Amino acid sequence: MSDTEKQATSGHQEEAVDQEKQAEETTAAHYEDLDREALIALIQERTQQLEKSQKQQDETKNALLRKAAELDNYRKRVKRERDQIYVTAKASAVEDFLSISDDLSRSLQAADELNVDATFLDGVTLVANKFDEVLNKHGVERIDQEDVPFNVDFHDALMRQKPEDETIESDTVLKVIENGYKIGDRVIRHAKVIVSE
Repeated sequence: MSDTEKQATSGHQEEAVDQEKQAEETTAAHYEDLDREALIALIQERTQQLEKSQKQQDETKNALLRKAAELDNYRKRVKRERDQIYVTAKASAVEDFLSISDDLSRSLQAADELNVDATFLDGVTLVANKFDEVLNKHGVERIDQEDVPFNVDFHDALMRQKPEDETIESDTVLKVIENGYKIGDRVIRHAKVIVSE
């Protein structure tokens, strides 16, 4: 910084200090002219103004905090709704293909009982396996367990019958007629089952 700039800066600083001193002297002179009651009234007025300003600041702060909380809740709700829409759409799309998976499984079961060309059977098995891989990739689980307790959340009972084995308890899944499917905790289709009496 050059000497001229230093002098100019110093001059400005001295001028600012002088103005501040003049303001203090004017204020002090103003207060010296007031009597005790006027000073008390002025202090009370300033105190009320300060309390009013503090109250306005607190109200503004609380309003901003409420708005921030509302925005955060809105974001969470939108994310939750978006996730639900995604899961619903995925389940709906998967549900359209479940009957194909069932048909492939039935075809393979029927092929075991019939004399079917091995090459053809290998092709159908390959398609069925790929279909299962796609279902697994999307988190779809088959509900096809037998000898488990009947659960209305996973099973639809088509009929009740007396089990051949006397040791099987009542309300046990004896046979799965049509597989059920679920994604996570959401059941896409209940398994149709025969239940023990």
